[in-house]
Amino acid sequence: MSQHFQHDVLIIGSGAAGLTLALTLPERLRIAVLSKGELANGSTYWAQGGVAAVLDESDTVDSHVADTLNAGAGLCREEAVRFTVENSREAIQWLIDQNVPFTRENEQDREDGGFAFHLTREGGHSHRRIIHAADATGAAIFTTLLEKARQRSNIELLEQRVAVDLITERKLGLAGNRCMGAYVLNRVSGEVDTHSARFVILATGGAAKVYLYTSNSDGACGDGIAMAWRAGCRVGNLEFNQFHPTCLYHPQAKNFLITEAVRGEGGLLKLPNGERFMQRFDSRGELAPRDIVARAIDHEMKRLGIDCVYLDISHKPADFIRSHFPTVYERCLSFGIDITRQAIPVVPAAHYTCGGVVVDQHGQTDVPGLYAIGETSFTGLHGANRLASNSLLECFVYARSAAADIIAQLDQVRPAGNLPSWDASQVTDSDEDVIIAHNWDELRRFMWDYVGIVRTNKRLQRAQHRVRLLLSEIDEFYSNYKVSRDLIELRNLALVAELMIRSAMLRHESRGLHYTLDYPEMLEEARDTILVPPIYGD
Repeated sequence: MSQHFQHDVLIIGSGAAGLTLALTLPERLRIAVLSKGELANGSTYWAQGGVAAVLDESDTVDSHVADTLNAGAGLCREEAVRFTVENSREAIQWLIDQNVPFTRENEQDREDGGFAFHLTREGGHSHRRIIHAADATGAAIFTTLLEKARQRSNIELLEQRVAVDLITERKLGLAGNRCMGAYVLNRVSGEVDTHSARFVILATGGAAKVYLYTSNSDGACGDGIAMAWRAGCRVGNLEFNQFHPTCLYHPQAKNFLITEAVRGEGGLLKLPNGERFMQRFDSRGELAPRDIVARAIDHEMKRLGIDCVYLDISHKPADFIRSHFPTVYERCLSFGIDITRQAIPVVPAAHYTCGGVVVDQHGQTDVPGLYAIGETSFTGLHGANRLASNSLLECFVYARSAAADIIAQLDQVRPAGNLPSWDASQVTDSDEDVIIAHNWDELRRFMWDYVGIVRTNKRLQRAQHRVRLLLSEIDEFYSNYKVSRDLIELRNLALVAELMIRSAMLRHESRGLHYTLDYPEMLEEARDTILVPPIYGD
């Protein structure tokens, strides 16, 4: 039996952005935080590197802004970059106040009033400005914020809940298009419940699962982007998908990335014969931005026909390696690789979705009452390439800004009231789930082959032809059978893939993360790729 729930604020996604928003809102509000699986299954928990912020006296806001603009290859929106960086210290202080256990400069607290935390440097940054908790920053932040959320009686944490679609006035045949809630699959009961809310927030992460090889968790299926598009929101710059250059290459090492900080602390990229190669591609060598490093690795792998390259930090003292990178050390050791003595086999893998749902400085989308924060959103911060460790910062800054915007509107927005139940009267149980599995595999393979690190017009055309056939098949399946997590994710992923391909086909240049052999040069004028959805029901 399906159920109806009423909330003041419905947050779809339980990572850094979603939990920060929930904890920043007043305790008098009824807040629900939904997680597709277990709460810790999202990308936040696995983030290793840290959070970029202006924290050291030798660093400046202008320097952090300049580094971000440089990495973004002309496409960053400077006002978004400056807004994010100017609010970075306050966001970090909020995390410190929540008792996030960031790594300190030494064993004991400094008493001279200086900044007591260790800062590291990553590719593309001109200063040490990455605050971290060893090499498991995401886990430290997530665990802390989750514990805080559990202590709040007004925050309801709901696991095994998969959002199916948003409920808007337009979809209900009403005037306007305010978001009023969402239909959500309860995986425990198997029913689709109705959640009404005064405000709905998409904090569902990115869409890297669209690729065959990814560093992301299984839930990174572009759900928020797809739902927002169907509700009437514009999307921007979806052709820019960041590939993390160094994922552990081992048959049993699923989705494990080697943090950017390994290169920041002196790790060297080498070919199987021990030769370094990054200096041939960029004067910054291993500290070049991720897109340059990923393309260089991809080039060398294809040129030599090799399965991987190697990241070597074994020239550093063993104690230094074990203390700075305990998670990487232990994980690699579990596969028989001692990084204090051996180089780490690595390959690039899809990592971060730089585009997303178009939002303003408060995370507000084109649909009133609907916000998008974190990797789901397109704020203009990242441009054509994300600067390392700016992503977690964006989560905190925009979640806090969205909370302030919601608080300012509380008196004007009434409860959504009773919404119609999900109609499952025309569907049956599926006996052909093999179709979902087959389509899922096909989608991820052709996206990897045709819309990957290096693209061509012909590859993109092939991908577009295949994705449209898949969308047609998925649509038919969705119309006839009861929804499941796999079907919902496949439907969303295929739609986002089509939007990615369409965006890539519109960009007739190579810029940042979008590199095409047909247009190898960068145009003089930098323009965002903004896609506008058809009016719902047309």
